[in-house]
Amino acid sequence: MLGKLGAKGIAGVLMLLAGIAIIALKNLIIAAGMALVVLGVVLTAWGLVSSLMANFGLGGMMGGGGGPGGFQ
Repeated sequence: MLGKLGAKGIAGVLMLLAGIAIIALKNLIIAAGMALVVLGVVLTAWGLVSSLMANFGLGGMMGGGGGPGGFQ
C-alpha cells in the first residue's frame, strides 16, 4: 500500500498524523474529532472514486467494489 502512495503521499500522511498529534497534546477530544472528520472525508472520497470507476467498468481496481451491480 505504501508503494502506491509514493513519496508525496507518504509525506502527506506523516504530516497529517503529526498535525493530529500536535493537537492531541493540547486537547485529546478535539484531536479525536478531527481524526474522525479526516477519516470521513477519506471514506467519502474513496466511495465516490469507487463508484466513478465502476461506472467506467473499472470497479475492481479500488478494492471496495461498491459500484452499480457490484461484482458478478
